[in-house]
Amino acid sequence: MSNDQTPLNLNGHALLPKHPDVMVFAEPDEGPFVTGLHRRCATCDESPRFVLRDGTVHVQDPCAYPMGITTEVTLDVPSGKLIVTDDLRDVYNVDFDAGASYNSALGQAQVVEAMAAIGCAFGPVGDSSPNLYRDGANSYFIASPLYDDNDVPSLLEEQCLAEISTELWAYSIADFEDWKAKGGTPGSKLLGEYTVVDVAPGTYKFTLHVGERGFDKFDFDTERVFTHIERVAPLPSS
Repeated sequence: MSNDQTPLNLNGHALLPKHPDVMVFAEPDEGPFVTGLHRRCATCDESPRFVLRDGTVHVQDPCAYPMGITTEVTLDVPSGKLIVTDDLRDVYNVDFDAGASYNSALGQAQVVEAMAAIGCAFGPVGDSSPNLYRDGANSYFIASPLYDDNDVPSLLEEQCLAEISTELWAYSIADFEDWKAKGGTPGSKLLGEYTVVDVAPGTYKFTLHVGERGFDKFDFDTERVFTHIERVAPLPSS
């Protein structure tokens, strides 16, 4: 946006493309017109309405999530075994179009929460092929390491518990026995590659960062930590 244009206040919305070429037109007797922005906020999925006030063009209504969205869900793992892969929709599936656009942070958060409600920790991490790493006795994280010129990863390989081939552009994690009880079949062609990881039985919290403002899941020049996982409760005593 050039310096001689009418100032623009996005009011917390994520509307700027990576390489913005924004033009703002504001005449006293006409409504403001803005070009070069996304048609909908990448966070809240709302379409902007522009108003001219005190010499500045504003998006009329503020974004409900000006800092982006951090999504927290829990997963019960009574078996102490996690199946880790990209796609478990043969057993756990929801309507990706039921809420906000899945292209927005809000839409993805809604899908993550809906999947968790039926027993699957799901995370839209792009085509990042991340790994699951141990980060303590009962804590883990999902990340894509940065590789140096000698192909040495920035994260310790001995901490890596599972590699995730993200053909779905996501990871999917569930209690292994729950998945089998609901119809999952080990070795099924629909399943693809998967890993079963032993963990302490209990309830685990997954904190997904991809919806946070400024997080770029496609920035392959940095080490990207998508999700932190920690056991927050043991199994209830019988």
